[in-house]
Order: sequence, then structure tokens, then C-alpha cells
Amino acid sequence: MLEDAESRRRLIETVAQAVIDHADELTALDQAIGDGDHGVNMKRGAEAVLADLDDLAAKSLPEALKGIGMALVMKVGGASGPLYGTFFMTLGKSLPEAPAAADTLAAFEAALEAVMARGKSHPGQKTMLDVLAPALETLKAEPKASPGLCAAVADAAEATVPMRAERGRASFLGERSIGHMDPGARSSALMIDTVSKTLEAAAK
Repeated sequence: MLEDAESRRRLIETVAQAVIDHADELTALDQAIGDGDHGVNMKRGAEAVLADLDDLAAKSLPEALKGIGMALVMKVGGASGPLYGTFFMTLGKSLPEAPAAADTLAAFEAALEAVMARGKSHPGQKTMLDVLAPALETLKAEPKASPGLCAAVADAAEATVPMRAERGRASFLGERSIGHMDPGARSSALMIDTVSKTLEAAAK
């Protein structure tokens, strides 16, 4: 489905634009429990990806993912840049040129583990991992992009609201971090939701 440059271009552009369109929401979430710059930083990274859209789309899927990861590392500040960069670069390194469903799952799992190692964290600590891990489990049950994945990541992001943060700037707030959605979980859910819906629409 992503074998041609046009389909890769459409997917990359749609996801990057979704991040840009939700920058204010991500900033508001981060203002509650973080530095307040998650939306601005993610928007900067998405704009860098769009600026290189033609070159990225012309690459193979693995190379495009590695390019996206590098752009995020270079342009997204705070902890999110290295974490998202690690995720996308590991995806790219782990995928073959024409991945089957099993290859995609294995690459996603490798990327999840790389983020856990980079952030020295695990699911349950009110981070992006609390969306990425449930997304992987949902994909194992339903390998194809589907409404089930979109619902799962939305629920997973919402489930961070009652959590107490144990990693990142939000952890300094202790009990006061409870009652707010983790901004990294929300941005992860946003991107996975957009990828799923875009691939589903392309398959029709």
C-alpha cells in the first residue's frame, strides 16, 4: 500500500498536518503538567518533515521513516524529539523494503522497546508508552489498520488522565499530575489515529 511515492507522500503529509493542526491542543495539555512547549515543538518537527516531503516520499518506506526520525531529533526540543526520533528511526531500521503484517508488528515492537530504553521508562508511568504499548497489543489482535485501533489509542490516551506521572517534568508535580492527559500520549494517539484512518481510506 505504501510501495509508491505518491502514497507515501500522502501519508507523511497527512500525519504531519494533523500534528500542526493540533499544536494548540498539545500545548494546552503540556501547560498543565509540563513545560508548555510540546505543541510548539511537535509543530516545528512536523514542519521540518513537510519541508523535506518530496525527498522523503521518494525514498523507500524504511528510509523515509529513518529520515522522519532524524528530522524529529534535530527539530523537536525537549524529551519528545529524541523519543519520537528513536521510534521512527528504529521502525525504519527494522522494516524490510516490502513489509508483511508480521514485519510491521516486529518493527513496532522493536521501536517500542527502543523508546523504553531511551527514556528509561515503561508503560504505566503516564508517558507516550501508555499509548504505544496498547496500540501494539491491538495490532497483534487486529493487524490491519482499523477503527478498533483508533478507539484503542483514544482510550489509552484518556487512561493517562487518572495516572500519577512518574517520568519527565510532570513527575515533579506528584499528585498534582493526576487529572490531566499526558501530552505525549495524546500526540502519539493523534499520529497513530491519523495513520490508521489514512491507510484505511487508501485501501477502499
